Amino acid sequence: MSSVPRADFQAILRDMPHKPGVYVMRDRLNHVIYVGKARDLRKRVGSYFMPSRKFAADPKTRALIESVWGLEYHVVRSEAEAVLFEGRLIKEFRPKYNVSFRDDKRFLMVRVHLDDVFPRFALTRLRKEDGARYFGPFPNSGALRSTLNAVRKKFGIRSCRPVEPGEGDFKHCLDHIIKNCSAPCVAKVTREEYIQRVRGACDFLDGQSRDMIHQVEAEMKAAAEKMDFEKAAQLRNLLEDLKTTTKPVVRFTRRSLPTTIHPEADLAALRDALGLQSLPRVMECFDISNISSTHIVASMVRFRDGVPDRANYRKYRIVGTPNQNDFASMAEVVRRRYGRVLREAAAGRDMEFQQESVGEVTHRIAEETQTTVLPDLIIVDGGRGQLSSACKELQRLGLHEVAIIGLAKEFEEIYRPERPIPTRLPEDSGALRLLQRIRDEAHRTANGYHSLLLAKRVRESFLDGIPGVSEARKTALLEKFGSVERIRNASAEELAAIPGISLKTARQVLESLGK
Repeated sequence: MSSVPRADFQAILRDMPHKPGVYVMRDRLNHVIYVGKARDLRKRVGSYFMPSRKFAADPKTRALIESVWGLEYHVVRSEAEAVLFEGRLIKEFRPKYNVSFRDDKRFLMVRVHLDDVFPRFALTRLRKEDGARYFGPFPNSGALRSTLNAVRKKFGIRSCRPVEPGEGDFKHCLDHIIKNCSAPCVAKVTREEYIQRVRGACDFLDGQSRDMIHQVEAEMKAAAEKMDFEKAAQLRNLLEDLKTTTKPVVRFTRRSLPTTIHPEADLAALRDALGLQSLPRVMECFDISNISSTHIVASMVRFRDGVPDRANYRKYRIVGTPNQNDFASMAEVVRRRYGRVLREAAAGRDMEFQQESVGEVTHRIAEETQTTVLPDLIIVDGGRGQLSSACKELQRLGLHEVAIIGLAKEFEEIYRPERPIPTRLPEDSGALRLLQRIRDEAHRTANGYHSLLLAKRVRESFLDGIPGVSEARKTALLEKFGSVERIRNASAEELAAIPGISLKTARQVLESLGK
């Protein structure tokens, strides 16, 4: 890649406004090397190019200043938007001089599902397609937590954790006594009245917060007039948090980022980088999560035309590899995935592999149905070992023609079956960014599944080791009551009503659970 002329920074600074925004620095090869945010763009960026900065700055900053060849900036409406925008750009470009935001951390959001019996607000960092309402993301987590506590108290929204609180859970909760909850679980309000409270709280988080803000302002002034300055200071801090949380903010998504993702261009760049005959419109990526020997899992994520195809994600529990072995686990998941794909494709078209080659079968199915049976490119998270294990399974299945690569995370090296030396693409290459996106998505999905199983294991472990409670009986108990806590709060007769559980076993279960 050829070098570009160095930008006239003083001319750029003269046009730069005194407004909040994000600035992007590039080197002589036009690679993004640093992304920063600023409350005042001209002051912040101008400080880099003061003559004294080269001598007073630390070695890292001096190296950055000497490497800067190009500069661009984006104006936003508030400092909070600048934080969100900066985080998105850093995750996308992965500049070498940035440290923050390069991992999987996300901003907090508020989740509520109005179809729950008694909905509650919860904090989350991941938005799911589960029918719930999500508010955010919010860049200031402290202000969000303070605001959410105030909203719960004002609208009487429960904060207890059970999905459906009952008398057994209620005895541990005192929120209704201190007037922090409307207590629908003990019929203080009807469900319809409670849902109306929740909708009002949702309207507040949507920005309809003027009445509550005016109320807090009035209480603050009243406290100050009574010389209750401690309470006035608390109300002042709450007022600032309310205004911070409910301030309208642009939610920067991947589609709204300027000049960061161009699926078609990235696909073309990846095709050229790997020497593929056509665009890899359908890609599938595998990742193994084996933080411990308990619940070794794998994920397969599919991208179609450069964007996630979440309906075709798959999650696997590794069953044929008892210990931590990434190579054997990768072989197992590749074998299971494409063995099943081929069996289903052949069964659906009433074909036999003995009469035709696998390539002929899949090619004919694709032509007749206009659907893709196999991906254009397979990606495995890992280096030579993981790639070799996956290739062996593909060869056993007769899938010699499917393109496959390994992507090693440490140096972002691309391993290919026919080449002994890995390939490294430029850091700002659209091809590399596309591979990083699908690899990171596979990593997130695998880790999420592993965490889910681990949490489930912790919840269910209280039933392990109880005499007379087999795996089938444990499953029946959990299916009926939903949690160990509800089993503990049930009577022996209720437990004994489940087929296969005697009254003696039911009493033993309750005794073991401390009842």
